[in-house]
Amino acid sequence: MTTAKVPTASGEEATRMIREAVAEVGRRLVGQELMVERLVIGLLTGGHILLEGVPGLAKTLAVRTLAEIIHASFSRIQFTPDLLPADVIGTMVFDMKTQEFGVKKGPIFAHIVLADEINRAPAKVQSALLEAMQERQVSISGTSYPLPSPFLVLATQNPIESEGTYPLPEAQLDRFLLKVRVDYPSRQEEKDILVRMSGGEPIPVDALLTPAAILQARQEARGVHLDPRLVDYIVDLVRGTRSPAAIGLADLAPLVAYGASPRASIALAQASRALAFLRGRAFVIPEDIQAIAPDVMRHRIVLTFEAEAEDVTTDHIIAKVVAAVRTP
Repeated sequence: MTTAKVPTASGEEATRMIREAVAEVGRRLVGQELMVERLVIGLLTGGHILLEGVPGLAKTLAVRTLAEIIHASFSRIQFTPDLLPADVIGTMVFDMKTQEFGVKKGPIFAHIVLADEINRAPAKVQSALLEAMQERQVSISGTSYPLPSPFLVLATQNPIESEGTYPLPEAQLDRFLLKVRVDYPSRQEEKDILVRMSGGEPIPVDALLTPAAILQARQEARGVHLDPRLVDYIVDLVRGTRSPAAIGLADLAPLVAYGASPRASIALAQASRALAFLRGRAFVIPEDIQAIAPDVMRHRIVLTFEAEAEDVTTDHIIAKVVAAVRTP
Protein backbone atom coordinates (compact mmCIF):
# COMPACT_ATOMS: atom_id res chain seq x y z
CA MET A 1 0.00 0.00 0.00
CA THR A 2 1.23 3.48 -0.79
CA THR A 3 1.15 6.24 1.76
CA ALA A 4 -1.90 8.45 1.20
CA LYS A 5 -1.37 12.20 1.05
CA VAL A 6 -3.79 14.99 1.77
CA PRO A 7 -3.82 17.29 -1.25
CA THR A 8 -2.81 20.89 -1.03
CA ALA A 9 -5.10 23.80 -1.80
CA SER A 10 -3.99 23.54 -5.42
CA GLY A 11 -6.81 22.51 -7.75
CA GLU A 12 -4.28 20.87 -10.08
CA GLU A 13 -2.92 18.70 -7.27
CA ALA A 14 -6.40 17.61 -6.19
CA THR A 15 -7.34 16.82 -9.80
CA ARG A 16 -4.15 14.81 -10.27
CA MET A 17 -4.80 12.68 -7.20
CA ILE A 18 -8.38 11.95 -8.25
CA ARG A 19 -7.22 11.00 -11.74
CA GLU A 20 -4.60 8.68 -10.26
CA ALA A 21 -7.36 7.04 -8.24
CA VAL A 22 -9.48 6.55 -11.38
CA ALA A 23 -6.49 5.03 -13.17
CA GLU A 24 -5.95 2.68 -10.24
CA VAL A 25 -9.53 1.42 -10.59
CA GLY A 26 -8.71 0.74 -14.25
CA ARG A 27 -5.98 -1.72 -13.20
CA ARG A 28 -8.70 -4.09 -12.01
CA LEU A 29 -11.70 -3.00 -14.06
CA VAL A 30 -11.83 -3.23 -17.86
CA GLY A 31 -13.96 -0.65 -19.64
CA GLN A 32 -16.95 0.86 -17.80
CA GLU A 33 -15.22 4.25 -17.78
CA LEU A 34 -18.55 6.04 -17.56
CA MET A 35 -19.59 4.06 -14.48
CA VAL A 36 -16.27 4.75 -12.74
CA GLU A 37 -16.45 8.44 -13.64
CA ARG A 38 -19.96 8.65 -12.17
CA LEU A 39 -18.85 6.92 -8.97
CA VAL A 40 -16.04 9.47 -8.57
CA ILE A 41 -18.56 12.28 -9.17
CA GLY A 42 -20.46 10.85 -6.20
CA LEU A 43 -17.30 11.13 -4.10
CA LEU A 44 -16.69 14.71 -5.21
CA THR A 45 -20.23 15.86 -4.46
CA GLY A 46 -21.19 13.64 -1.53
CA GLY A 47 -24.14 12.42 -3.60
CA HIS A 48 -25.36 8.83 -3.49
CA ILE A 49 -25.26 6.77 -6.70
CA LEU A 50 -27.68 4.11 -7.98
CA LEU A 51 -26.21 1.63 -10.48
CA GLU A 52 -28.70 -0.30 -12.59
CA GLY A 53 -27.64 -3.20 -14.78
CA VAL A 54 -27.93 -6.94 -15.26
CA PRO A 55 -25.75 -9.24 -13.13
CA GLY A 56 -22.12 -9.71 -14.13
CA LEU A 57 -21.26 -6.18 -15.27
CA ALA A 58 -18.77 -5.50 -12.43
CA LYS A 59 -20.99 -3.09 -10.48
CA THR A 60 -20.06 -4.59 -7.13
CA LEU A 61 -16.41 -4.95 -8.15
CA ALA A 62 -16.23 -1.27 -9.12
CA VAL A 63 -17.61 -0.10 -5.78
CA ARG A 64 -15.40 -2.43 -3.76
CA THR A 65 -12.31 -1.37 -5.73
CA LEU A 66 -13.13 2.30 -5.20
CA ALA A 67 -13.37 1.71 -1.46
CA GLU A 68 -9.98 -0.04 -1.44
CA ILE A 69 -8.15 2.84 -3.12
CA ILE A 70 -9.63 5.39 -0.72
CA HIS A 71 -8.35 3.61 2.40
CA ALA A 72 -11.74 4.21 4.04
CA SER A 73 -14.13 2.02 5.99
CA PHE A 74 -16.37 -0.06 3.74
CA SER A 75 -19.52 -2.11 4.32
CA ARG A 76 -21.49 -4.30 1.97
CA ILE A 77 -25.16 -4.92 2.75
CA GLN A 78 -26.83 -7.66 0.72
CA PHE A 79 -30.50 -6.71 0.75
CA THR A 80 -33.09 -9.47 1.06
CA PRO A 81 -36.86 -9.39 1.70
CA ASP A 82 -36.41 -10.62 5.29
CA LEU A 83 -33.92 -7.89 6.24
CA LEU A 84 -34.81 -5.77 9.29
CA PRO A 85 -33.91 -2.11 9.96
CA ALA A 86 -31.76 -3.23 12.91
CA ASP A 87 -29.68 -5.34 10.50
CA VAL A 88 -28.72 -2.12 8.70
CA ILE A 89 -28.56 0.66 11.28
CA GLY A 90 -27.95 -1.33 14.47
CA THR A 91 -29.86 -1.84 17.70
CA MET A 92 -29.64 -1.80 21.50
CA VAL A 93 -28.14 -4.91 23.06
CA PHE A 94 -27.96 -5.97 26.70
CA ASP A 95 -24.46 -6.42 28.12
CA MET A 96 -24.49 -9.21 30.71
CA LYS A 97 -21.25 -7.96 32.30
CA THR A 98 -22.35 -4.38 32.92
CA GLN A 99 -26.07 -5.22 33.20
CA GLU A 100 -26.77 -2.27 30.91
CA PHE A 101 -28.05 -1.72 27.40
CA GLY A 102 -25.58 -0.43 24.83
CA VAL A 103 -25.64 0.47 21.17
CA LYS A 104 -24.42 -2.04 18.62
CA LYS A 105 -23.90 -0.05 15.42
CA GLY A 106 -24.85 -1.64 12.12
CA PRO A 107 -22.99 -1.79 8.81
CA ILE A 108 -24.39 1.60 7.75
CA PHE A 109 -21.65 3.17 9.93
CA ALA A 110 -18.98 3.23 7.21
CA HIS A 111 -17.54 5.80 4.83
CA ILE A 112 -18.69 3.83 1.77
CA VAL A 113 -21.72 1.56 1.92
CA LEU A 114 -22.50 -0.83 -0.91
CA ALA A 115 -26.25 -1.46 -0.90
CA ASP A 116 -26.41 -4.54 -3.11
CA GLU A 117 -29.76 -5.18 -4.81
CA ILE A 118 -31.36 -2.35 -2.89
CA ASN A 119 -34.76 -2.97 -4.49
CA ARG A 120 -35.05 -6.19 -2.48
CA ALA A 121 -35.30 -4.20 0.77
CA PRO A 122 -38.77 -4.06 2.38
CA ALA A 123 -40.42 -0.73 3.18
CA LYS A 124 -39.19 -0.47 6.80
CA VAL A 125 -35.57 -0.99 5.76
CA GLN A 126 -35.92 1.53 2.94
CA SER A 127 -37.32 4.05 5.44
CA ALA A 128 -34.32 3.57 7.77
CA LEU A 129 -31.94 3.89 4.85
CA LEU A 130 -33.68 7.07 3.68
CA GLU A 131 -32.87 8.88 6.95
CA ALA A 132 -29.23 7.82 6.69
CA MET A 133 -28.95 9.01 3.09
CA GLN A 134 -30.65 12.34 3.65
CA GLU A 135 -29.66 13.34 7.18
CA ARG A 136 -26.29 11.58 7.43
CA GLN A 137 -27.45 10.17 10.75
CA VAL A 138 -29.50 7.26 12.10
CA SER A 139 -31.88 6.98 15.02
CA ILE A 140 -31.58 4.05 17.43
CA SER A 141 -34.01 3.91 20.36
CA GLY A 142 -34.77 7.62 20.07
CA THR A 143 -31.14 8.75 19.96
CA SER A 144 -29.50 10.11 16.80
CA TYR A 145 -26.00 9.00 15.86
CA PRO A 146 -23.97 10.82 13.16
CA LEU A 147 -22.48 8.82 10.33
CA PRO A 148 -18.81 9.07 9.28
CA SER A 149 -17.70 11.84 6.93
CA PRO A 150 -17.50 11.39 4.03
CA PHE A 151 -20.51 9.06 3.83
CA LEU A 152 -21.64 7.60 0.53
CA VAL A 153 -24.25 5.01 -0.42
CA LEU A 154 -23.51 3.24 -3.70
CA ALA A 155 -26.50 1.06 -4.51
CA THR A 156 -27.11 -1.54 -7.21
CA GLN A 157 -30.31 -2.96 -8.61
CA ASN A 158 -31.19 -5.58 -11.20
CA PRO A 159 -33.70 -4.31 -13.80
CA ILE A 160 -34.73 -7.72 -15.15
CA GLU A 161 -35.94 -9.36 -11.95
CA SER A 162 -39.24 -8.58 -10.24
CA GLU A 163 -39.88 -11.54 -7.93
CA GLY A 164 -39.13 -10.65 -4.32
CA THR A 165 -38.40 -7.00 -5.10
CA TYR A 166 -39.86 -3.75 -3.80
CA PRO A 167 -39.68 -0.82 -6.24
CA LEU A 168 -37.97 2.14 -4.61
CA PRO A 169 -40.42 4.95 -3.72
CA GLU A 170 -40.00 8.24 -5.56
CA ALA A 171 -38.86 9.97 -2.35
CA GLN A 172 -35.94 7.57 -1.99
CA LEU A 173 -35.03 7.62 -5.67
CA ASP A 174 -34.83 11.41 -5.43
CA ARG A 175 -32.11 11.08 -2.76
CA PHE A 176 -29.76 9.54 -5.31
CA LEU A 177 -27.68 12.17 -7.07
CA LEU A 178 -27.31 9.95 -10.15
CA LYS A 179 -28.93 6.85 -11.57
CA VAL A 180 -26.39 5.23 -13.86
CA ARG A 181 -27.34 2.61 -16.42
CA VAL A 182 -24.54 0.06 -16.75
CA ASP A 183 -24.39 -1.61 -20.16
CA TYR A 184 -22.54 -4.59 -21.65
CA PRO A 185 -18.85 -4.12 -22.58
CA SER A 186 -17.67 -4.01 -26.18
CA ARG A 187 -16.27 -7.17 -27.79
CA GLN A 188 -12.65 -6.07 -27.27
CA GLU A 189 -13.35 -5.10 -23.66
CA GLU A 190 -14.96 -8.49 -23.03
CA LYS A 191 -11.89 -10.17 -24.51
CA ASP A 192 -9.64 -8.12 -22.21
CA ILE A 193 -11.84 -9.07 -19.24
CA LEU A 194 -11.45 -12.73 -20.10
CA VAL A 195 -7.67 -12.49 -20.35
CA ARG A 196 -7.30 -10.42 -17.20
CA MET A 197 -9.74 -12.18 -14.90
CA SER A 198 -9.61 -15.83 -15.99
CA GLY A 199 -6.55 -16.50 -13.85
CA GLY A 200 -8.67 -16.31 -10.72
CA GLU A 201 -6.16 -14.26 -8.73
CA PRO A 202 -7.42 -10.83 -7.55
CA ILE A 203 -5.55 -7.88 -9.03
CA PRO A 204 -4.08 -5.76 -6.19
CA VAL A 205 -4.67 -2.01 -6.02
CA ASP A 206 -3.04 0.68 -3.88
CA ALA A 207 -4.74 2.99 -1.42
CA LEU A 208 -4.07 6.44 -2.87
CA LEU A 209 -6.59 8.62 -1.04
CA THR A 210 -7.80 9.25 2.48
CA PRO A 211 -11.22 10.58 3.59
CA ALA A 212 -9.47 13.90 4.30
CA ALA A 213 -8.20 14.01 0.72
CA ILE A 214 -11.72 13.41 -0.59
CA LEU A 215 -13.12 16.25 1.51
CA GLN A 216 -10.36 18.56 0.21
CA ALA A 217 -11.14 17.57 -3.39
CA ARG A 218 -14.81 18.34 -2.74
CA GLN A 219 -13.86 21.87 -1.72
CA GLU A 220 -11.98 22.28 -5.00
CA ALA A 221 -14.90 20.89 -7.03
CA ARG A 222 -17.36 23.26 -5.34
CA GLY A 223 -15.17 26.17 -6.45
CA VAL A 224 -15.54 25.35 -10.16
CA HIS A 225 -17.11 28.37 -11.86
CA LEU A 226 -20.70 28.08 -13.09
CA ASP A 227 -21.61 30.99 -15.38
CA PRO A 228 -25.00 32.67 -14.70
CA ARG A 229 -26.04 31.80 -18.26
CA LEU A 230 -25.45 28.14 -17.46
CA VAL A 231 -27.52 28.51 -14.30
CA ASP A 232 -30.39 29.67 -16.51
CA TYR A 233 -29.69 26.77 -18.86
CA ILE A 234 -29.95 24.23 -16.03
CA VAL A 235 -33.21 25.74 -14.81
CA ASP A 236 -34.65 25.71 -18.35
CA LEU A 237 -33.68 22.05 -18.83
CA VAL A 238 -35.29 20.92 -15.59
CA ARG A 239 -38.41 23.03 -16.08
CA GLY A 240 -38.65 21.66 -19.62
CA THR A 241 -39.32 18.20 -18.19
CA ARG A 242 -42.27 19.64 -16.25
CA SER A 243 -43.72 21.85 -19.00
CA PRO A 244 -42.56 20.42 -22.33
CA ALA A 245 -45.14 22.50 -24.23
CA ALA A 246 -43.36 25.68 -23.07
CA ILE A 247 -40.24 24.67 -25.03
CA GLY A 248 -42.10 23.59 -28.15
CA LEU A 249 -42.57 19.92 -27.21
CA ALA A 250 -46.34 19.79 -26.83
CA ASP A 251 -46.33 16.17 -28.04
CA LEU A 252 -44.46 15.15 -24.88
CA ALA A 253 -47.03 16.64 -22.48
CA PRO A 254 -49.32 13.54 -22.44
CA LEU A 255 -46.30 11.33 -21.74
CA VAL A 256 -44.98 13.05 -18.59
CA ALA A 257 -46.97 12.79 -15.37
CA TYR A 258 -44.40 14.58 -13.19
CA GLY A 259 -41.21 16.31 -14.26
CA ALA A 260 -37.97 16.73 -12.32
CA SER A 261 -38.07 18.72 -9.08
CA PRO A 262 -35.85 21.65 -8.05
CA ARG A 263 -33.61 19.10 -6.35
CA ALA A 264 -32.70 17.98 -9.87
CA SER A 265 -31.51 21.52 -10.64
CA ILE A 266 -29.23 21.47 -7.60
CA ALA A 267 -27.95 17.99 -8.47
CA LEU A 268 -27.30 18.99 -12.09
CA ALA A 269 -25.23 21.99 -10.99
CA GLN A 270 -23.22 19.92 -8.47
CA ALA A 271 -22.59 17.05 -10.88
CA SER A 272 -21.62 19.41 -13.71
CA ARG A 273 -19.04 21.11 -11.50
CA ALA A 274 -17.62 17.74 -10.47
CA LEU A 275 -17.46 16.57 -14.09
CA ALA A 276 -15.64 19.74 -15.15
CA PHE A 277 -13.22 19.27 -12.23
CA LEU A 278 -12.53 15.68 -13.30
CA ARG A 279 -11.78 16.87 -16.82
CA GLY A 280 -9.26 19.41 -15.55
CA ARG A 281 -11.28 22.60 -16.00
CA ALA A 282 -12.01 25.37 -13.50
CA PHE A 283 -15.29 26.20 -15.22
CA VAL A 284 -18.39 24.36 -16.46
CA ILE A 285 -19.28 24.25 -20.15
CA PRO A 286 -22.67 23.32 -21.67
CA GLU A 287 -21.31 19.92 -22.75
CA ASP A 288 -20.75 19.01 -19.09
CA ILE A 289 -24.39 19.70 -18.30
CA GLN A 290 -25.63 17.81 -21.35
CA ALA A 291 -23.41 14.81 -20.59
CA ILE A 292 -24.58 14.41 -17.00
CA ALA A 293 -28.26 15.42 -17.47
CA PRO A 294 -29.57 11.88 -18.23
CA ASP A 295 -27.96 10.42 -15.08
CA VAL A 296 -29.33 13.26 -12.94
CA MET A 297 -32.90 13.26 -14.26
CA ARG A 298 -33.79 9.76 -15.49
CA HIS A 299 -35.02 8.67 -12.04
CA ARG A 300 -36.74 11.97 -11.28
CA ILE A 301 -39.27 11.93 -14.13
CA VAL A 302 -42.53 9.98 -13.76
CA LEU A 303 -44.11 8.85 -17.02
CA THR A 304 -47.79 8.27 -17.77
CA PHE A 305 -49.36 4.94 -18.69
CA GLU A 306 -49.54 6.25 -22.25
CA ALA A 307 -45.75 6.61 -22.35
CA GLU A 308 -45.27 3.10 -21.01
CA ALA A 309 -47.68 1.73 -23.60
CA GLU A 310 -45.65 3.40 -26.33
CA ASP A 311 -42.32 2.17 -24.86
CA VAL A 312 -41.16 5.75 -24.25
CA THR A 313 -38.40 6.01 -21.65
CA THR A 314 -37.27 8.88 -19.46
CA ASP A 315 -34.02 8.94 -21.44
CA HIS A 316 -36.08 9.63 -24.57
CA ILE A 317 -37.80 12.55 -22.81
CA ILE A 318 -34.49 13.99 -21.57
CA ALA A 319 -32.89 13.75 -25.02
CA LYS A 320 -35.83 15.64 -26.56
CA VAL A 321 -35.68 18.34 -23.89
CA VAL A 322 -31.89 18.80 -24.23
CA ALA A 323 -32.28 19.13 -28.01
CA ALA A 324 -35.11 21.65 -27.65
CA VAL A 325 -33.59 24.02 -25.05
CA ARG A 326 -31.24 26.58 -26.59
CA THR A 327 -27.61 26.07 -25.64
CA PRO A 328 -25.98 29.28 -24.31
